Amino acid sequence: MTNHASNCILAGYRPGLIGRVTEMHALYYAANAGFGQHFEAVVARGLASFCARLNHPRNGIWVAMQDDRIIGSIAIDGEDLGEGRAHLRWFIMDDAFRGMGLGQALLATALRFADQMEFRETHLWTFKGLEAARHLYERAGFMCLEEYAGDQWGKEVLEQRLARPRPNPE
Repeated sequence: MTNHASNCILAGYRPGLIGRVTEMHALYYAANAGFGQHFEAVVARGLASFCARLNHPRNGIWVAMQDDRIIGSIAIDGEDLGEGRAHLRWFIMDDAFRGMGLGQALLATALRFADQMEFRETHLWTFKGLEAARHLYERAGFMCLEEYAGDQWGKEVLEQRLARPRPNPE
């Protein structure tokens, strides 16, 4: 658990997680990228499916909390990419809590888990224009491996695949 004033980071599922994390994604990406119903459904389906697999030791999810409210999330899916690669997913902060260091703490927590699980790489998918997140990713050691026009989220954007090798793999 990480404390930031009255905020903390907790591991694992808690009631309301799927709905709240989906809501944060839907609201942020509707306002900032014009994504709609398709995107929200993709997030909800994927997150619900992942939460059903949380008993697998190579999967993890963390939430930033303020009192009893989820204000941020991040997950490591250790199963879906195979080949020793972790998939960083559902990284989001409530707009009111951006810039406080909680996103950076969530990212560090997830990457520490990926490193402890000895994944050789951690991958994520994002798209051009999310500069604050991209800055956090690059500071954490992620590099852009490819960019391509795609519409997996319901609207065409310049999608980006980023990866971070495990520090000092042995």
